[in-house]
Amino acid sequence: MENSLGFAHFLAHADGVARFILVVLAIMSVGSWYLIVTNGARLWQAQKKSAAFLAAFWQAPSLDAVARRLREEGTADAFSHLVHHGFTAIEQHHHGERGLIDAGTPDEFLTRALKRAIAQDRSRMEYGQTFLATVASSAPFVGLFGTVWGIYHALIAIGMSGQGTLDKVAGPVGEALIMTALGLAVAIPAAIAYNAFARANRNTLAELNSFAHDLFTFFATGCKTAPQGTNGADVAATSERIIARVAARAAA
Repeated sequence: MENSLGFAHFLAHADGVARFILVVLAIMSVGSWYLIVTNGARLWQAQKKSAAFLAAFWQAPSLDAVARRLREEGTADAFSHLVHHGFTAIEQHHHGERGLIDAGTPDEFLTRALKRAIAQDRSRMEYGQTFLATVASSAPFVGLFGTVWGIYHALIAIGMSGQGTLDKVAGPVGEALIMTALGLAVAIPAAIAYNAFARANRNTLAELNSFAHDLFTFFATGCKTAPQGTNGADVAATSERIIARVAARAAA
């Protein structure tokens, strides 16, 4: 009886449908854990890089210094990517590059550039979320289908033997319930990971939108471009230097 209730016995006597269900659950589990590990590591690294960039940004004396940092280190996180898009928008508008995407006032053009950057970052952050949600919602039903299929075979065995005693049904029904357990084992980590990643992404996007408002003010008014107390000519000159450096970086 102990051997008949073992998982190895279940695998040995599983038919094609049961094996197919096991393969589907295995693919779901491997894909879920791959996304959990990779997205978890990516999120941890992104949070560290974002914190470092924001600390350097708010401590920078001017956008000139921020432009130098971007030129030296590149865009390693969503916040530096947003600033890079802001510099690029200034460069394009300054050099008179025009098209349908560039239409409108300078403020509107800068707003659209920042919104595009946020949309790109949102798309990257949501990578794999659809798969995790699909696994979390469908894996229990895949396992339940395996359970129903196993019970169907148990009833056939009872009908063929003509006996419905416990020793006749315990093995087949117990093996069928393994499918339900496997479905839950696959779905629960995916559901937890989906909720955790969704909350982290939602918080990051909220911070990114708030930072975009500050960034728009800096680019539009130049209040962080020059030290407090300088006149408008100094602000304009510093803006010209930023644009020139961004253009040189793009040419390189």
